[in-house]
Amino acid sequence: MSTTRSRENTRARLLEAAAQVFAEMGLEGATVEAVCERAGFTRGAFYSNFESKDALFLELAASVGEARLQAVRERVSALVGQNAIDDCDPADLVQQIMDSGADDRVGVMMMSEIRIRALRDPGFGAAYLAQEDEMVGSIAAIIQEIVDTGQITLRIGAEEAARLLMIVWEGMIVRGAMSGEDSDRLRRTGSEALGRIVELIRL
Repeated sequence: MSTTRSRENTRARLLEAAAQVFAEMGLEGATVEAVCERAGFTRGAFYSNFESKDALFLELAASVGEARLQAVRERVSALVGQNAIDDCDPADLVQQIMDSGADDRVGVMMMSEIRIRALRDPGFGAAYLAQEDEMVGSIAAIIQEIVDTGQITLRIGAEEAARLLMIVWEGMIVRGAMSGEDSDRLRRTGSEALGRIVELIRL
């Protein structure tokens, strides 16, 4: 195995272990030691891949977000290719797109705890906001792809729409998780809210 492949494998195992430990202990309880023990690596291996626990969890959050975005990208591309967006009800369209991803209580908890950490630590907060800006840009690109089909026209720009949709979606799934909704219901809660927002911002 090449050095690069070995390093990628180590990082992947550490991220997987971090997700498992977080699910059991929360962000504060998920210590570097606990993550290393779960992954089967030394602290040296950890710090050769991540500067800190904060860096690890920022990357974990980014990887979770990117996995969802990739599923959404593929779904949108498929719908565009099938001309399935033509005359599609916005709420139904959002439902079809959001069904491509997965939302669960652990993911909601992780993102909520990361935001609390960002509120308490200005440096971590700045890194989180920079990561969020990248996510908004990716979502905006997906929205623009849909707008470019000519079937939907929005009252606002793609980036503003992306930020609005992300804020609403995050707020609704947090409320859903607090209410004890399972993964399927969380996904429906988020997609139904986004469908209503799309109705409001389309021309």
